[in-house]
Amino acid sequence: MADALVYRAEGEAVLHGGDLYGFTVTEWRLPATYPPFAAVLFVPTTWIPVPAMKATFLAGNALLLAGLVALSVRLAGRTVRLPVVCTATALALWLEPVFQTVLFGQINLALACLVLWDLTRPPGARGRGLALGVAAGIKLTPAIFVGYLLLTGRRREAATATAAFAGTVALGTVLLPAASVDFWTGRIFETGRVGKGWIVDNQSLLGLIARATGDPAPGPAWALPAAAVAVAGLWAAARAPRERHGILLAAGTALLVSPVSWSHHWVWCVPLTAVLLAEGRTRLAALTVAVFTARTMWLLPHEGDLDLRLPWWQQPLAAPYPLLGLALLVLVLTGPAPRTVLNVAPRPGAVPLSSPRGARPRR
Repeated sequence: MADALVYRAEGEAVLHGGDLYGFTVTEWRLPATYPPFAAVLFVPTTWIPVPAMKATFLAGNALLLAGLVALSVRLAGRTVRLPVVCTATALALWLEPVFQTVLFGQINLALACLVLWDLTRPPGARGRGLALGVAAGIKLTPAIFVGYLLLTGRRREAATATAAFAGTVALGTVLLPAASVDFWTGRIFETGRVGKGWIVDNQSLLGLIARATGDPAPGPAWALPAAAVAVAGLWAAARAPRERHGILLAAGTALLVSPVSWSHHWVWCVPLTAVLLAEGRTRLAALTVAVFTARTMWLLPHEGDLDLRLPWWQQPLAAPYPLLGLALLVLVLTGPAPRTVLNVAPRPGAVPLSSPRGARPRR
């Protein structure tokens, strides 16, 4: 649970006035990379011994996975039944992104639950957008859903999410003024601080292009395709005929265009699989499950800079998640145009369905 130890160190820095972005912990010298607001939330991890903290993260992630499964069933428009949730939770633990999240003591499941719970609430629900804004305040990538809300005409919800995000920034600034200035004026732009973008751990478009070209810093060779994918992905999400499709497209777009999307960030494979199964697309659902359980990236030589010297036939095995994400986006973009745009939640009254990291931790 290397990442859980980083969170604990962040909480200790808050309590003792340490340099939040100046320390590294564990044998892999991992630094803090989240906004100051997240560090404030990590303070409770310092209240109990490390073994108890790890047990708490293990149990918490198991419960969060069950919650994500239930929310995925709701997203897919089906009735939530306890036996189905329990069975799916047990099976979903073997999906590589979920397994890695548990292994590292990560918070990906918590963030996905916050976003999915908020976006699947009924239209006009009080405070809709608040949880989304808080999720973006903890880890910036969920902010892409604010753009999705704007493009689908839900300005009030987008404003609520933006205000909630601003509130997290303000709270972090009040409690940790020096760390806030450090993060928002400098650290936020240091993508290399998060880790090496070219290693197989990184399942984003940047990682795919860096490994394919053998260039650890592809620059425009990545920036231009990423911009195109961002525009195409959000456009497809905004015109999606059903809410569940728009949410999944926005999530996939965020994972593709983010400079770093570690393999465990792809826990959105859980709601994706649920939606595909609910719509009767069993072959595509089976392919999705196969991709997210095969762990092909860890079967390749990836010590040192071997990630940059993979032969052409190993490139797809090194980037299964972004390739699947791009394929699904192309499938949506080239498919028949939707007859109507129904960005609405399920009907009221119904219960709808709508060594770490392969011995190499985050660089």
